Amino acid sequence: MPRLSRTPQRWRWRLNFALFFLLLTAVIALARLADWPRGSNVQAQAGEISQIDLRAPYPLTYTSDILTEEARQRAANNVARIYDPPQTRVARQQLTRVELILDFITRVRIDPYASDAQKTQWLASISDVRLEERVAALILDADPESWAEITTETARVLDQAMRNVIREGELTAAQRLTPSFIGFGLSDNETLIVNTLVQGLLRPNTFFNAERTEAARQEAAQRVEPVSRTVAAGETILRTGDRIESLDIEALDKLGLLRIERSWRDYLAALILGGLLSGILMAYITQRRPLFWLDQLRAFLLAGILVAFILLAKPLIAMPGVIPYLYPLAAMSMLIGALIGLPMSLISTTLVGVLILILTGGNAGLMVYLLTSAIAGALALGQAERLNAFVRAGFWIIVAGLVSLAVFHLSVLDGARNQNIVPLVAASVINGVFSSSFALVLFYLLGQVFGITTSLQLLELSRPTHPLLRQLLLKAPGTYHHTLLVGNLAEEAASAIGADVLLTRVGSYYHDIGKTVRPYFFIENNTDDLNPHDRLDPYTSARIIINHVSDGVALARKHRLPEAIIDFIREHHGTTRVEYFYHQACQEHESPEGVDQRAFRYQGPTPRSRETAILMLADSCEATVRAVNPPTQEEMIDLIRSVINRRLMSGQLDDSQLTLRDLSQIAIAFARMLQGIHHPRVNYPSNESPRGDRTLSARAALPAA
Repeated sequence: MPRLSRTPQRWRWRLNFALFFLLLTAVIALARLADWPRGSNVQAQAGEISQIDLRAPYPLTYTSDILTEEARQRAANNVARIYDPPQTRVARQQLTRVELILDFITRVRIDPYASDAQKTQWLASISDVRLEERVAALILDADPESWAEITTETARVLDQAMRNVIREGELTAAQRLTPSFIGFGLSDNETLIVNTLVQGLLRPNTFFNAERTEAARQEAAQRVEPVSRTVAAGETILRTGDRIESLDIEALDKLGLLRIERSWRDYLAALILGGLLSGILMAYITQRRPLFWLDQLRAFLLAGILVAFILLAKPLIAMPGVIPYLYPLAAMSMLIGALIGLPMSLISTTLVGVLILILTGGNAGLMVYLLTSAIAGALALGQAERLNAFVRAGFWIIVAGLVSLAVFHLSVLDGARNQNIVPLVAASVINGVFSSSFALVLFYLLGQVFGITTSLQLLELSRPTHPLLRQLLLKAPGTYHHTLLVGNLAEEAASAIGADVLLTRVGSYYHDIGKTVRPYFFIENNTDDLNPHDRLDPYTSARIIINHVSDGVALARKHRLPEAIIDFIREHHGTTRVEYFYHQACQEHESPEGVDQRAFRYQGPTPRSRETAILMLADSCEATVRAVNPPTQEEMIDLIRSVINRRLMSGQLDDSQLTLRDLSQIAIAFARMLQGIHHPRVNYPSNESPRGDRTLSARAALPAA
């Protein structure tokens, strides 16, 4: 906080600072948390039936965990089961087994004591081979020669079949191939016996390796790249009556549209975000313009503009399609730049752009588009010193928007290449036209409602056809010429130190309008040799001269001039003295102690801005140079500096915010403008410089009042 001389000022500074911070922080936190408009955040679960239609408010490309997992699962499933190499041990076991079975069958066939029924029962009891009754009968009926061929062929076919790969679960397929291994020399009955015996003895010789298979599937899944999903602006995410799927839930979450149960951490994070953005803005303002918080009107005008546009951003950027591209951030930037100041506009616009980036879940394309357009508009508008500046600003808003769209459309950022560029181009053009028009309307309305002197008002007031200027020209032509000359001086000095040039020039035009009430009491308006002050005492003459300030204020209020212009009328003499009549009164009383100095002093106040201080100095320097008419440029600048030093030492510039460097530049600017002015002026009875007002006395022309 800057050092403030008075306690009320200090408390007003603190109060405005605190209220601004709390208001802006609360609004930013509200924008971060609020479900506004309805449908911008939905509560949904997979398997439910959607009750609303919901479209994507902006384009987004994101990595889908669900699609990635599905792709990895498919890759894992595509990996075939891995089996160990065929085990020869199994084939040897089965060949040994077939020899035992065939030997058993042979003994049963030649057993002389068993009946056919018993033999059939014994053959059916073989565990490995389930012999049907018909096959068992064929075996018993076969002659020895035929049985010998059967045993030989059975061992051979089994050996050949077991040499092939027989996997677990594929035994049936191997059994179906058995007939193809049997020789063609056997009869049908012999072939049936061999086929039955071999199929019964076939066993899997290759086994599934679960560990290797799982490792291969995991490796295949890991090789799958993450799957991205692109959602176009306006694409339907939920449709009324459809069942909500997990993929829909994920899209809502990525778009920031899925309502979640908020905890105290969410509220704390929103408040921290609001405090951070507000703190950055306020730290910048305090650093650059520490007395800004004393100006309650401008402080809360800035807060009102920021609050309105932040609340407007919340619903617009949540809408689908090209609607977010119509958000008039450029109008806010131009308003703050024209009403409060361009540097403050740039930092405010940047912070709102960051907030938009957060609210959109990282939509860099939209943020860059809005931010570049807004900054271009504010830079093009400047102080809005011409009406066509708004047209120029609208043009540059469109150009900057189109360039940023082209950059993102040609790149892969934000999936912008998946969007149709034509609607975005149309939105950029509409945004430029609307933002400049909207800013112009608000610029005028805010100036009227809050009593802020806008450049458009100043331009209107600077027209020579204004009733007060016409009245000044007709009733006091000498004063009119004087105001034009002083206006040129003040304008040049304001430009040299970076003050408000337009305000300084227009304020100079109106600073002496009070002289139109009694124009002939001021020398510049007198065309004959009669001096009305010859018939008046010094007190009355001084009161008439001093009253031109109050008369000017009354005329200004009657014609509804802005307060900023009225300040030029009130402050251009500060609390200086009407020296001529003061010295005349001292001569009449023969002693200064008998003269009431208050009767000869202007009521003030002293200049409270750089612009009104420049006018005071220009008024005094112009009169002094005309009176002294210095022959050289060096003498002229010394004379100007002496006038400025007297005003400085008398305390008239204490509240003006002018620096010594400013005063030096003002002196140089005055000297440059006054080089061609060498009209003779009267000598004054003291070392005090002449005033900016000029009256007639019985002996000589009086200094300016």
